[in-house]
Amino acid sequence: MHISVRFTAIAAIAVLALSSATRVQAQSTASRTAGNGTYIASDPLAGVRYDNRYDLSLGMAYDHIKAGPSVLQGANLGGLDLSGSYWFSKHFAVEGSGRSYLGSSGTGAAGPLVVHGPFVSQYLFVAGPEWLGPHNKHGALIAHALFGGAYFDAHLGNVSPQTEAFYNNQIAPAAIIGGHMDLNRSAHWVFRITPDAVMTHYTGYGILHTTAYSQYDVNFAISVGVEYKFNKKR
Repeated sequence: MHISVRFTAIAAIAVLALSSATRVQAQSTASRTAGNGTYIASDPLAGVRYDNRYDLSLGMAYDHIKAGPSVLQGANLGGLDLSGSYWFSKHFAVEGSGRSYLGSSGTGAAGPLVVHGPFVSQYLFVAGPEWLGPHNKHGALIAHALFGGAYFDAHLGNVSPQTEAFYNNQIAPAAIIGGHMDLNRSAHWVFRITPDAVMTHYTGYGILHTTAYSQYDVNFAISVGVEYKFNKKR
Protein backbone atom coordinates (compact mmCIF):
# COMPACT_ATOMS: atom_id res chain seq x y z
CA MET A 1 0.00 0.00 0.00
CA HIS A 2 2.80 2.38 0.98
CA ILE A 3 4.66 1.48 -2.22
CA SER A 4 1.59 2.24 -4.37
CA VAL A 5 1.06 5.61 -2.69
CA ARG A 6 4.74 6.45 -3.03
CA PHE A 7 4.77 5.46 -6.73
CA THR A 8 1.64 7.51 -7.37
CA ALA A 9 3.21 10.53 -5.67
CA ILE A 10 6.42 10.17 -7.66
CA ALA A 11 4.47 9.83 -10.94
CA ALA A 12 2.44 12.93 -10.14
CA ILE A 13 5.59 14.92 -9.35
CA ALA A 14 7.19 13.74 -12.64
CA VAL A 15 4.11 14.75 -14.66
CA LEU A 16 4.03 18.16 -13.01
CA ALA A 17 7.77 18.67 -13.62
CA LEU A 18 7.47 17.65 -17.29
CA SER A 19 4.44 19.91 -17.78
CA SER A 20 6.27 22.82 -16.16
CA ALA A 21 9.38 22.30 -18.34
CA THR A 22 7.27 22.13 -21.49
CA ARG A 23 5.46 25.33 -20.52
CA VAL A 24 8.75 27.17 -19.78
CA GLN A 25 10.26 26.04 -23.10
CA ALA A 26 7.17 27.17 -25.00
CA GLN A 27 7.27 30.56 -23.27
CA SER A 28 10.99 30.91 -24.04
CA THR A 29 10.45 30.05 -27.72
CA ALA A 30 7.54 32.46 -27.98
CA SER A 31 9.62 35.17 -26.31
CA ARG A 32 12.48 34.71 -28.75
CA THR A 33 10.14 34.79 -31.74
CA ALA A 34 8.35 37.87 -30.49
CA GLY A 35 11.61 39.61 -29.59
CA ASN A 36 13.41 38.99 -32.84
CA GLY A 37 10.45 39.58 -35.14
CA THR A 38 10.14 38.34 -38.68
CA TYR A 39 12.94 38.96 -41.25
CA ILE A 40 11.63 40.35 -44.52
CA ALA A 41 14.01 40.47 -47.49
CA SER A 42 13.81 43.60 -49.69
CA ASP A 43 15.42 44.45 -53.04
CA PRO A 44 16.05 48.21 -53.59
CA LEU A 45 16.47 47.54 -57.33
CA ALA A 46 13.16 45.71 -57.77
CA GLY A 47 11.54 48.80 -59.28
CA VAL A 48 14.15 49.46 -61.99
CA ARG A 49 12.21 49.35 -65.28
CA TYR A 50 13.84 51.67 -67.92
CA ASP A 51 10.46 53.06 -68.89
CA ASN A 52 10.80 56.64 -67.59
CA ARG A 53 10.14 59.60 -69.88
CA TYR A 54 12.62 62.09 -68.37
CA ASP A 55 15.88 62.01 -66.46
CA LEU A 56 18.32 64.63 -65.19
CA SER A 57 21.94 64.24 -64.09
CA LEU A 58 24.52 66.48 -62.40
CA GLY A 59 28.19 65.65 -61.97
CA MET A 60 31.57 67.03 -61.06
CA ALA A 61 33.41 67.39 -64.38
CA TYR A 62 36.97 67.40 -65.74
CA ASP A 63 38.13 68.59 -69.16
CA HIS A 64 41.57 68.76 -70.75
CA ILE A 65 42.19 71.44 -73.39
CA LYS A 66 44.95 73.33 -75.17
CA ALA A 67 44.37 77.06 -74.72
CA GLY A 68 45.97 78.00 -78.03
CA PRO A 69 47.24 76.52 -81.31
CA SER A 70 50.92 76.77 -80.26
CA VAL A 71 50.52 76.24 -76.50
CA LEU A 72 52.38 73.07 -75.59
CA GLN A 73 51.12 72.79 -72.02
CA GLY A 74 47.64 71.40 -71.64
CA ALA A 75 45.15 72.93 -69.24
CA ASN A 76 43.31 70.75 -66.74
CA LEU A 77 39.90 72.28 -66.08
CA GLY A 78 37.28 71.40 -63.50
CA GLY A 79 33.59 72.23 -63.38
CA LEU A 80 30.04 70.92 -63.64
CA ASP A 81 28.13 68.76 -66.13
CA LEU A 82 24.33 69.18 -66.21
CA SER A 83 22.51 66.87 -68.65
CA GLY A 84 18.93 65.85 -69.29
CA SER A 85 17.19 63.32 -71.55
CA TYR A 86 13.77 62.84 -73.12
CA TRP A 87 13.09 59.17 -73.93
CA PHE A 88 10.63 58.58 -76.77
CA SER A 89 11.25 54.79 -76.82
CA LYS A 90 13.04 52.26 -74.62
CA HIS A 91 16.33 52.55 -76.50
CA PHE A 92 16.36 56.07 -78.00
CA ALA A 93 16.29 59.55 -76.50
CA VAL A 94 17.29 63.14 -77.16
CA GLU A 95 19.90 64.41 -74.71
CA GLY A 96 20.95 67.98 -73.98
CA SER A 97 24.04 68.93 -71.98
CA GLY A 98 25.54 72.12 -70.58
CA ARG A 99 29.09 71.97 -69.23
CA SER A 100 31.21 74.64 -67.57
CA TYR A 101 34.96 74.32 -66.94
CA LEU A 102 37.58 76.59 -65.34
CA GLY A 103 41.32 76.19 -64.70
CA SER A 104 44.77 77.67 -65.20
CA SER A 105 47.00 77.22 -68.24
CA GLY A 106 50.57 77.72 -69.37
CA THR A 107 51.14 80.10 -72.26
CA GLY A 108 52.86 79.80 -75.62
CA ALA A 109 54.59 83.20 -75.57
CA ALA A 110 57.72 84.68 -74.00
CA GLY A 111 58.58 88.22 -72.96
CA PRO A 112 57.77 90.90 -70.38
CA LEU A 113 54.04 90.84 -71.13
CA VAL A 114 53.59 87.14 -70.42
CA VAL A 115 50.97 86.37 -67.75
CA HIS A 116 51.94 83.35 -65.66
CA GLY A 117 49.26 80.74 -64.97
CA PRO A 118 46.23 82.68 -66.24
CA PHE A 119 42.76 81.24 -65.89
CA VAL A 120 40.89 79.99 -68.94
CA SER A 121 37.37 78.64 -69.19
CA GLN A 122 35.37 76.61 -71.67
CA TYR A 123 31.59 76.29 -71.85
CA LEU A 124 29.85 73.60 -73.92
CA PHE A 125 26.20 73.60 -75.00
CA VAL A 126 25.33 70.50 -77.01
CA ALA A 127 22.46 68.15 -77.84
CA GLY A 128 21.92 64.97 -79.84
CA PRO A 129 20.77 61.35 -79.93
CA GLU A 130 21.22 58.93 -77.03
CA TRP A 131 21.04 55.13 -77.19
CA LEU A 132 20.43 52.68 -74.35
CA GLY A 133 22.75 49.70 -74.76
CA PRO A 134 23.20 46.60 -72.57
CA HIS A 135 21.29 46.99 -69.30
CA ASN A 136 19.73 45.16 -66.37
CA LYS A 137 18.49 46.12 -62.92
CA HIS A 138 22.05 46.73 -61.71
CA GLY A 139 23.20 49.16 -64.40
CA ALA A 140 23.40 50.22 -68.02
CA LEU A 141 25.73 51.39 -70.78
CA ILE A 142 24.46 54.39 -72.76
CA ALA A 143 26.03 55.98 -75.86
CA HIS A 144 25.52 59.52 -77.14
CA ALA A 145 26.67 61.84 -79.94
CA LEU A 146 26.12 65.51 -79.07
CA PHE A 147 26.67 68.56 -81.28
CA GLY A 148 26.56 72.29 -80.63
CA GLY A 149 28.91 75.06 -79.60
CA ALA A 150 31.83 75.83 -77.31
CA TYR A 151 32.71 79.20 -75.83
CA PHE A 152 36.39 79.81 -74.95
CA ASP A 153 37.31 82.63 -72.57
CA ALA A 154 40.85 83.67 -71.60
CA HIS A 155 40.68 85.65 -68.36
CA LEU A 156 43.49 88.11 -69.15
CA GLY A 157 41.92 91.45 -68.36
CA ASN A 158 43.34 94.09 -70.73
CA VAL A 159 45.95 91.73 -72.19
CA SER A 160 45.17 90.43 -75.69
CA PRO A 161 44.78 86.62 -75.91
CA GLN A 162 47.14 86.61 -78.94
CA THR A 163 49.89 88.03 -76.72
CA GLU A 164 49.81 84.80 -74.71
CA ALA A 165 49.34 82.65 -77.86
CA PHE A 166 45.81 81.81 -76.71
CA TYR A 167 42.70 81.39 -78.81
CA ASN A 168 40.60 84.49 -79.20
CA ASN A 169 37.59 84.63 -76.90
CA GLN A 170 35.00 83.10 -79.19
CA ILE A 171 32.12 80.73 -79.87
CA ALA A 172 33.10 77.74 -82.01
CA PRO A 173 31.57 74.45 -83.23
CA ALA A 174 31.86 71.50 -80.83
CA ALA A 175 30.95 67.83 -80.65
CA ILE A 176 30.96 65.28 -77.82
CA ILE A 177 31.17 61.54 -78.51
CA GLY A 178 30.98 59.10 -75.61
CA GLY A 179 28.35 57.95 -73.17
CA HIS A 180 27.32 57.03 -69.64
CA MET A 181 28.12 54.13 -67.37
CA ASP A 182 25.21 53.90 -64.93
CA LEU A 183 25.02 52.01 -61.63
CA ASN A 184 21.46 51.87 -60.29
CA ARG A 185 21.02 52.54 -56.58
CA SER A 186 17.20 52.51 -56.59
CA ALA A 187 14.30 52.83 -59.02
CA HIS A 188 15.00 56.59 -59.29
CA TRP A 189 18.61 57.26 -58.28
CA VAL A 190 21.64 56.30 -60.37
CA PHE A 191 25.38 56.73 -59.84
CA ARG A 192 26.71 57.94 -63.21
CA ILE A 193 30.18 58.11 -64.83
CA THR A 194 30.41 59.91 -68.19
CA PRO A 195 33.65 59.60 -70.21
CA ASP A 196 33.74 61.58 -73.48
CA ALA A 197 35.89 62.77 -76.37
CA VAL A 198 35.37 66.53 -76.84
CA MET A 199 36.05 68.01 -80.29
CA THR A 200 36.32 71.79 -80.86
CA HIS A 201 37.18 73.97 -83.87
CA TYR A 202 38.63 77.33 -82.88
CA THR A 203 39.80 79.97 -85.37
CA GLY A 204 41.67 83.26 -85.14
CA TYR A 205 45.04 84.95 -85.63
CA GLY A 206 48.44 84.21 -84.16
CA ILE A 207 50.74 86.37 -82.04
CA LEU A 208 51.70 88.68 -84.92
CA HIS A 209 48.01 89.15 -85.85
CA THR A 210 48.81 88.23 -89.45
CA THR A 211 48.76 84.41 -89.53
CA ALA A 212 45.30 82.90 -89.43
CA TYR A 213 44.75 79.51 -87.83
CA SER A 214 41.96 76.96 -87.92
CA GLN A 215 42.50 74.50 -85.10
CA TYR A 216 40.75 71.17 -84.58
CA ASP A 217 41.28 69.73 -81.11
CA VAL A 218 40.17 66.41 -79.62
CA ASN A 219 40.45 66.16 -75.83
CA PHE A 220 39.32 63.90 -73.01
CA ALA A 221 36.58 64.82 -70.55
CA ILE A 222 34.86 62.91 -67.74
CA SER A 223 32.23 63.60 -65.11
CA VAL A 224 31.07 61.69 -62.04
CA GLY A 225 27.74 62.35 -60.37
CA VAL A 226 24.14 61.26 -59.91
CA GLU A 227 21.10 60.88 -62.15
CA TYR A 228 17.44 61.09 -61.17
CA LYS A 229 14.71 59.32 -63.16
CA PHE A 230 11.34 61.05 -62.92
CA ASN A 231 8.11 59.18 -62.21
CA LYS A 232 6.41 59.95 -65.53
CA LYS A 233 6.34 56.84 -67.75
CA ARG A 234 6.34 56.62 -71.54
